[in-house]
Amino acid sequence: MGLMTLLEGFLLLANALAILNEDRFLAPRGWSLSEFSVGRTKSVKGQIIGLIYATQYLRVPLVLLNTVCIVLKLISG
Repeated sequence: MGLMTLLEGFLLLANALAILNEDRFLAPRGWSLSEFSVGRTKSVKGQIIGLIYATQYLRVPLVLLNTVCIVLKLISG
């Protein structure tokens, strides 16, 4: 397993987190950002919810990274 494969795996994970819908998936399971108060964001669950919302916020750079990854795969074969 090379570095490129590891980076592609992290990119796929970021894509998976970016497409999670708050209304249909996160809120019914209690993972909505609005349900957490400021003090509870220090917990592991709060940190994961923050990571999910950060990846959803950064969708445009994620699209660019996906494009770069696809181009590199096409060039390298």
